Amino acid sequence: MMKTRVHVLISGRVQGVSFRYNTRANALSLGIKGWIRNTSGGMVECEFEGTVQAVEDMIAYCREGPRWAKVTHVDITRLDYTGKYSTFQIIV
Repeated sequence: MMKTRVHVLISGRVQGVSFRYNTRANALSLGIKGWIRNTSGGMVECEFEGTVQAVEDMIAYCREGPRWAKVTHVDITRLDYTGKYSTFQIIV
């Protein structure tokens, strides 16, 4: 099964709406490894590693977010898979 890694920056009303916690729950259910955090500029930043399909599902989720979010832009950078993550964590 092919694996991939992406770095994602999400803009809009994405802080204070449980974006990180809902994303973590989705990532764990899909077997995604990596991290997520709020940025000082009001965005959410994350990195996902996993199967191509699982990562694409996570990107699709990030375009919507939880029901309280209002996503206006998602910037995706595709990277080489490393396998360096053992879990998915929220960085505070």
